[in-house]
Amino acid sequence: MNFLSHFYFDRHVANCYHILGTVLPDLLKNADKTIVLHPEKLHHSNEQVNAIIKGWNKHLEVDRYFHSSDFFLTRSHELKKLLLPAIEGSPVKPFFLGHIALELILDNLLITTNKITVDDFYDHMAGCDDAVIQEFLTFSGLRDTSKFFKFFNRFKQDGYLHTYSETPKIAYALKRICMRVWNDPFTDEHETEINEVVVDYREQIYDDFMLIFDEIDGKLTIS
Repeated sequence: MNFLSHFYFDRHVANCYHILGTVLPDLLKNADKTIVLHPEKLHHSNEQVNAIIKGWNKHLEVDRYFHSSDFFLTRSHELKKLLLPAIEGSPVKPFFLGHIALELILDNLLITTNKITVDDFYDHMAGCDDAVIQEFLTFSGLRDTSKFFKFFNRFKQDGYLHTYSETPKIAYALKRICMRVWNDPFTDEHETEINEVVVDYREQIYDDFMLIFDEIDGKLTIS
């Protein structure tokens, strides 16, 4: 799941460090895909650091249930098949695109149906002290944290997740994600055709997309 879908499960939690933890694995991956941390079983004397660890474990649990669900397996496969003709000639792997497109559509639906507010998410990010984050990262074994903080500061300043509320911009968001792997993933024509598929598919799952959130919510062991 993407940032805002993870946030949905803890939208009523007041602790910003817990919220940060629920999205930190993806933030680190976006900052530097070579970063690999496993703080799952660590315990720190600082409860704010422990809150990040708890959020991190919540992230892993949510992703485990999501990626093994019939919803994900069926819907991402459907999207992959629908997107295949739209990306003819593109180097992007269809499965990758179907996976990411589904996650962005879910984020869009959470915003546009008022299940979450993006400002609340960013308020949590802004409320976290860099010194606590630094302590968590070094405690988890990351020696050089500069790449992460450079990315994280830009992430907060850009407020890019606000654009996920605009359905026509999902194709552009997909392009930005794919550019981390491929230099020129899509042409303008690709983007136009991808957008048509995404907009249509969003309408297809509009009425029942919350089923996957309810299903996962019923399985979670970490509050």
